Amino acid sequence: MGRTTGSSSAERADGGDRRAAGRRAVRRERERLGVGHPHRPGAPARRHAPAAGAVSLRGSPRTPAGGDGRAICGDLRRAGSRGERHRGRGRVSRARAQRRGAERGGAEVDRRRTRCRGRPPGYPFSANRAISANRAVSDDRGCLVKIRQLRLAGFGPYLGEQHVDFDAFADDGIFLITGKTGAGKSTILDAICYALFNGVPRYDGTQQKLRSDHAGPANPTWVELEFTAGGVDYRVRRSPEYDKPKLRGTGLTNAAATAELYRREGDTWQGIAAKPVDVGRQLDQIVGLTKDQFLRVMLLAQNRFHHFLQSTNDDRQAVLRTLFGTDRFRQVEEVLLEERRTLEQALAGTSARVEQRAGQAAELLRVDAPAAATPGWFAESLAALQTRVQDARATAARADTAHTLAAAEYRRLETVRALQLRRAAATAALETLGETQPQIDELRLAVKAAGRARAVWPHITAVRGAEEGLRTADVLERVARVDYVGAAGGAAGDPGDPSDHSDHSEAVTAAGLLVEVDETTRQLGSLADVLADEKTLPELERREHRARDAVAAAESALANATTEAEQVPAALDELTAALAEARLIAGGAPDAVDAAARASAALAAAERVTQLDTQLGEARDAHRTASAAHLAAAAKHHALVEQRLTGHAFELASALVPGEPCAVCGSRAHPAPATSDAPPVTATDVDAARDTLERCTTAMDAAKLTVDDLAVARAEAQAHAGQKPVTELEEQRAAALERVQQAAAARGRAGILEADVARLADTAAALRERLGALATRRDEASSALTETRTVRTSVAARAEANRGEFETVSARYDRLSAQLARAQLLATAIEAVTARRHDLDRAHDALVAQLDEHDFADAAAVEQALLAPSAAADAESTLRGHDEARAAAAAILADAELSDLPAEPVDVDDTALRAAQETRDEALAESSTLADRLGSLQTVVAAANAVFAESAALLEQFDAVDELARVVHGDDPNTMRMKLETYVLAAQLEEIVAAANARLRVMSAGRYSLEHDDSVQYRRAQSGLGLSILDEHTGRSRPTHSLSGGETFLASLALALGLAEVVTQQAGGLSLDTLFIDEGFGSLDADTLDIAMSTLDSLRAGGRTIGLISHVGSMGEQIHATLRVAADTQGHSTISQSLD
Repeated sequence: MGRTTGSSSAERADGGDRRAAGRRAVRRERERLGVGHPHRPGAPARRHAPAAGAVSLRGSPRTPAGGDGRAICGDLRRAGSRGERHRGRGRVSRARAQRRGAERGGAEVDRRRTRCRGRPPGYPFSANRAISANRAVSDDRGCLVKIRQLRLAGFGPYLGEQHVDFDAFADDGIFLITGKTGAGKSTILDAICYALFNGVPRYDGTQQKLRSDHAGPANPTWVELEFTAGGVDYRVRRSPEYDKPKLRGTGLTNAAATAELYRREGDTWQGIAAKPVDVGRQLDQIVGLTKDQFLRVMLLAQNRFHHFLQSTNDDRQAVLRTLFGTDRFRQVEEVLLEERRTLEQALAGTSARVEQRAGQAAELLRVDAPAAATPGWFAESLAALQTRVQDARATAARADTAHTLAAAEYRRLETVRALQLRRAAATAALETLGETQPQIDELRLAVKAAGRARAVWPHITAVRGAEEGLRTADVLERVARVDYVGAAGGAAGDPGDPSDHSDHSEAVTAAGLLVEVDETTRQLGSLADVLADEKTLPELERREHRARDAVAAAESALANATTEAEQVPAALDELTAALAEARLIAGGAPDAVDAAARASAALAAAERVTQLDTQLGEARDAHRTASAAHLAAAAKHHALVEQRLTGHAFELASALVPGEPCAVCGSRAHPAPATSDAPPVTATDVDAARDTLERCTTAMDAAKLTVDDLAVARAEAQAHAGQKPVTELEEQRAAALERVQQAAAARGRAGILEADVARLADTAAALRERLGALATRRDEASSALTETRTVRTSVAARAEANRGEFETVSARYDRLSAQLARAQLLATAIEAVTARRHDLDRAHDALVAQLDEHDFADAAAVEQALLAPSAAADAESTLRGHDEARAAAAAILADAELSDLPAEPVDVDDTALRAAQETRDEALAESSTLADRLGSLQTVVAAANAVFAESAALLEQFDAVDELARVVHGDDPNTMRMKLETYVLAAQLEEIVAAANARLRVMSAGRYSLEHDDSVQYRRAQSGLGLSILDEHTGRSRPTHSLSGGETFLASLALALGLAEVVTQQAGGLSLDTLFIDEGFGSLDADTLDIAMSTLDSLRAGGRTIGLISHVGSMGEQIHATLRVAADTQGHSTISQSLD
């Protein structure tokens, strides 16, 4: 933002005189177009085109271009004129005042536009573009704000409840708040500020001071304010923190601060917030002003008028920043400075990284790092190391070749020496094997004898096994015989003498045993069936018991099923009634769906109306803009046509040639050719202006057509939506949808109930079937019990008949089975003895034959010749090893490689090989080391080159950001030493000054006007937001603090009203229908007071209700609508309201 002042140093040295003179010249130039001139913005219609309304300072859809139709007194009255109302005469009603305002003037004149139309001196771009940039991102929250009712109690000097009805002053438009000093006039304004913003300006938010000192513990403190914003009525009620009596017991308890916010809906108040933080957030959205803005715009508090007028640049900047929300421009400055610091750090980081890479490269090269490394140094270092790597690789290749040759010679000598050693080993082995040959022959004969003994040995073991089998069979036979005889004696009841048993056992034969076995087997067969039946007796008894249990269970189940069947008819009747009710509710579904569809359509139409309102506002703004452009194009075309006609004579004179005849009169003498200071206007210029006028006309007509189309669409949507609010339509749709859901739920419930009815009917049928089945099961269980009892009795009788002298059939059966087993065992043992004798005879005959066949005298000779398995294996292994060793040695000596070997052993020395290997390894290590260093250096050089490229990009970026940051921060090359935020606020301040001067010139009889001072301050102090006073009597500017008390009040009032007007325009189209001014009128003389009252009267005529606090007696004579604040002898204040 490098701005130039547009003047030389010498011109700046001339001080404020030249600037003041220049500004007066500009004003005189603008004053050539008088009020009502057809070429002035906002003028009434004349012969050129329809008049356009004044262009709104901020294009908001809520603020129509051209303002709200209020005439500003200072714009419509010539400088130095007096108010139209004679002093001492009562004030006219608001309706008459509005009619008078309309008769005096036309549309509102946009003073700010004429002030900010051009480029301020020294600014790089126009101020109104800066204002547009500021407004482009501001919140569009504005609406009409009007204070309506105030109630308070226990607040300030007011102990009891007080009520102020501001609506009662609406017809008159202006009222006076009077009372003695300290009675509590300003407290009324404090209460309004506290209700809206939870703070009072003169107490700096200290809520403890808000509570009345007269209030006792039982007296509450609260403020309640009703106001209108955006056509909606709101009521806010606040109570500060204070001590109050406890509900239980004695003493006090702390009552926390409370806040409640309501919105009027019909005849009732609907709560929308009940916590202080929520109320504050809602009021921010509803009112659209901060507390500071409110105190500048709507409530001009006592002793605060002159603060803004006489503030320093820094203080004024803080106020304007709050009002116009320019923090983002300061944040832009901070972002740029932070970006510059970041880039500086990044550049420092790249330098450190280059130095680090240089150190790494120097370490790899084994050299010292340069003081300042460059890309060339890195490239040269890389090339040098690459050369060293190539040389090292060649040296390593030569060393590797020498090592290969030395290794080959060493391997040849090792081979010869190995063959010589192999030949000597084979010769020595043959000599050793010859010395052990006799022992080998003896071992070979023993191995053959052991082989023959192994062939006979199985027959010897067979004879010995047969003999052992016979001995075992004899023992078993004697044991079985004794057991059989003893058991037979015991069975007879008298075991008798053992010798008798012995004799009897010898008499027992195999034939007799077979007869006994057959007889015992027959008896067991006859008892088998009876034994089986006897074994079933326990199970039959258990079956009989289970049958009795089954009969009892069947009878119990039959009784339960009978009871359950008796309950089904009542339940079926209940379900049938519920099903009928559900079907009745579900039958209303079509009506509910139709109602929901109608409610949804109406709601969509209402939402469409809201959307079309926004589009219609934008279209109307576009139409007003197109109309203004059309008016400007028409004015320009008209001016060019007039200038063209005026300039025809100059064109003809320009074509005259001395001595040549004039094309008009024919004269050759040209005594006084026409001249012109204005630039010539050609037909092309006129045609271009006409084309522009036609394009503007087309655009204006198109914008008008868009407005008409949107208006028709909105009317259609409104017709579909009806007159009900969106909230009521949403409630209707919700109720209809709820009925639809209820019908759907009833339909689903009916289906469930139908299934339940069918299921219950099926249950009844199933119960009937179950009753029959249970009766059948009971009968079957009784029959099974009878049958089981009969079978058990029959089985028990048979067992009793067959048990004999035993307790049970099973005991008799076991005795017979044991007897049969002993007889069978003895018979088997007798047969085994006979068989073992035959086996022994056959084994002995076979052994005799084998001894003869293998040349052995007897079994003892066989045993002597046998070898143990391990000894036989060792002998065979020894023989096999001897034979294999002899064959291997012979094969080695027969090898052809051993035939040409020298007789003397060769000497194998590896000294040359080790030397060649060490040379090769050193060369390879050096080559590998250099290659690794080269790879590392290549990585370092690549990283350094990347850092160099990054540094170049950062440096280019830093140069651009640094220059922009210095300009935005007010440093060189910004010659105005004005920061970006200050620059934007300077444009806003010019706008405020323009609005204030329109009133100050009237109130000061044309003597004073405010000036915006953006000159460079001493010692780099903050500049751009200065204010001075231009005194028309002297033609010089002077400081604002040089004004007298009354002049200061007028200038401060004008500046405050101008500030309020601009902030109103900037606050998203905010229309403030209530204004309060606290004190300051006592410093004015009578004439000046009358002019100030006339100025305020113009605001009243514009539709505002104005409340004034003053002790001036003449104001009480002029203003009949009053609020009187009176204090009794105890200091309690009360408020009385009068309209007479």
